[in-house]
Amino acid sequence: MGLAAPQPSFTAADYLAWEAEQPERHDFLDGEVFAMAGAEDRHVTVAMNMAFALRQHLSGSPCRTYMSDMRLHVGAANCYFYPDILVTCSAQDLASSLVKTEPRLIIEVLSPSSAAYDRGLKFSHYRSLPSLEEYVLVDLDTRTTDCYRIGADGLWVLHPFAKKERLKCRWPAWCRK
Repeated sequence: MGLAAPQPSFTAADYLAWEAEQPERHDFLDGEVFAMAGAEDRHVTVAMNMAFALRQHLSGSPCRTYMSDMRLHVGAANCYFYPDILVTCSAQDLASSLVKTEPRLIIEVLSPSSAAYDRGLKFSHYRSLPSLEEYVLVDLDTRTTDCYRIGADGLWVLHPFAKKERLKCRWPAWCRK
């Protein structure tokens, strides 16, 4: 019986150098690299509309909205991701043009191939970010949205929004003008 071939392992520095030369984006999870699949038009349209609405809402505040080409570093998990949308109000993040580390809000638009990953392993890594206050999952197929918010007790609470229900996020103080 043969043994599986060992997977090449990257250091974070190797990944960053390699990723800068790649035509496609890749997530980095503690030494392993995973290619990101392309998105269909409705995925891109929903993400763009949400990002534009957030950008407009946050105009005049210290917060900035970024879309899927901005890299997010989750240091506690030794990972780099490309969330569909992230919002940061951090001076440190504003000073870095390539990587963000202190998001307040992350939004992922789900696809059939990524839904379990976005709800599971990726969310477990995102929860290690001390700055993160909200994680939103938009399911295009069911037309539902799950908004997770961290409570004062440190527990993440689900606030679901059903089909045709208007998403009414109770924006925390950081998000108000």
